[in-house]
Amino acid sequence: MENPLKPDRKYLIKGIWIFVTISALLALLTAITHLIIYLAEGDMRAAEILWIVCLAIIGAMWVIAYPILYLWYKNLEYRVYEDRVSIHKGILTKTQQNIPFRAITDFALVRTLYDRFLGIGSIKIQTAGKHVSSSSQYEGNLAGLINYDQLHNELREKVKKLHPVSETVTTREGEKPADTQVWQEILKELREIRKNTGR
Repeated sequence: MENPLKPDRKYLIKGIWIFVTISALLALLTAITHLIIYLAEGDMRAAEILWIVCLAIIGAMWVIAYPILYLWYKNLEYRVYEDRVSIHKGILTKTQQNIPFRAITDFALVRTLYDRFLGIGSIKIQTAGKHVSSSSQYEGNLAGLINYDQLHNELREKVKKLHPVSETVTTREGEKPADTQVWQEILKELREIRKNTGR
């Protein structure tokens, strides 16, 4: 599948919903502060200034952040080749991130509250060089996909073909026959070295 995959339009809608949520929370916090000032019979001029600041922040967010979000969405593209996953992204500086299948250890299917509401999902790519302690530790992210389940299964199958042993090790954690055999061979070699050195 070398045809480009684009995030669905719902990915852009997700960003808009996040902005709406932030705007509503800012307005709610300002309203609560206004009520506290009113009940304390404080200076109502301070409450008016608070509302002006709140509306300025919300306005700036929509005027500055929304165009950035839109351009990011328009330029985001994924390609799945036989040997790698390629992510094209960027607004002013365009980057192409290539993640070879031989380096990939796993794919994580992630669906936030907004994703589930909109019917989209993200596939995060984990490689051997990355330790996943937080979501930012993934090598790549295929976000805003509608057919996330199907693509997730296809990508896992590609990795399974390249690393058949790793799949059995992760699914059957109790048994690690390949690891045990390697350690036994290392132990045997160490005994031979010790015997030859006379120690």
